[in-house]
Amino acid sequence: KVHLHRMAPSNEVQLVTKAFSGLGVDEKSLITILGKWEPEQRHSFRLGFSCFFVQDECQFGRWRDDIIKCLRQEFLRFKDAVVLWTMHPWERDARLANKAMKNCPQSHLLVEIACTRSSEDLLGTRRAYHSLFDRSIEEDAAEYIKGSERKLLVKLVSAYRYEGKKVNDDHAKFDAKALAIAIRNPNIKSLLEDDDVLRVLTTRSKPHLKKVCEHYNKIFGKNLDEEFNPHKRLKETLQCLCTPHKYFAKVLDAALKNDADKKVKKALTRVITTRADIDIKQIIDEFQIQYGVALTTKIQETANGNYKDFLLTLVAKGNEKPWKSVCCKDLNLLFV
Repeated sequence: KVHLHRMAPSNEVQLVTKAFSGLGVDEKSLITILGKWEPEQRHSFRLGFSCFFVQDECQFGRWRDDIIKCLRQEFLRFKDAVVLWTMHPWERDARLANKAMKNCPQSHLLVEIACTRSSEDLLGTRRAYHSLFDRSIEEDAAEYIKGSERKLLVKLVSAYRYEGKKVNDDHAKFDAKALAIAIRNPNIKSLLEDDDVLRVLTTRSKPHLKKVCEHYNKIFGKNLDEEFNPHKRLKETLQCLCTPHKYFAKVLDAALKNDADKKVKKALTRVITTRADIDIKQIIDEFQIQYGVALTTKIQETANGNYKDFLLTLVAKGNEKPWKSVCCKDLNLLFV
């Protein structure tokens, strides 16, 4: 038996179950209760309610497709936030990735998922993808992503990076020089297809890449991030791997602009629901530094109704205390 550190109180479970049932949806209960549940509590809810979730063969509780379709008719944008928040993180990322590839490919979302998740979580997402869509995320990336960025995206979603803290300084310096040669080589058709660029960005650990950036700046007097300005996907990849909080702050700022289009606005739901358990506090701090205004203030000015209240609940939950990461071993136990 898996020991869950914190189960959802039975009275709360009953209220949330009732909120998801019947002809109407009790949005207030979902905001006040579900929005404050920790990962263990959401896991226990998925585990115990086959009326909403199916225990998947790949060992994660997945939403029933018919329930998702029903809820979509009930509460639109609010539904997207609630359903994504309740989902197992692996299912959530697998569905986001699939939608990003098939509905007018959004390569930046694949970069985000591949580069801001842990190696274990990315592996879990690949397993969930197999189960949900009877295909691999790698083969869909190869099929749906066109042009020179295809190699980069396939390699990123296939990666399993070392996550320890050890970095070989000589190797990092070598990689910095290799990138400089590629960037300055007039004969290279596209950096997106250069072997050294792909090798460094798709295989090296995040601490290693941060050291590469340091060496690049010391040796060549330029920021590697700026060197990639002409190459949007490479720039996004480096930012997601080395400075994810700045990346997410930028995505949120774009999503919160009044004239943002529908696809850009959807990032508000995605970022808040996927980062509230992980590093929303750091993202909030970075947003304040970069744009001189509180993230909560921007959400209050831009979002409306229960959707706004739910997002603010998630932000407040993540901002109450520094999130303590769950180690890979414990994570596996939680999601059996």
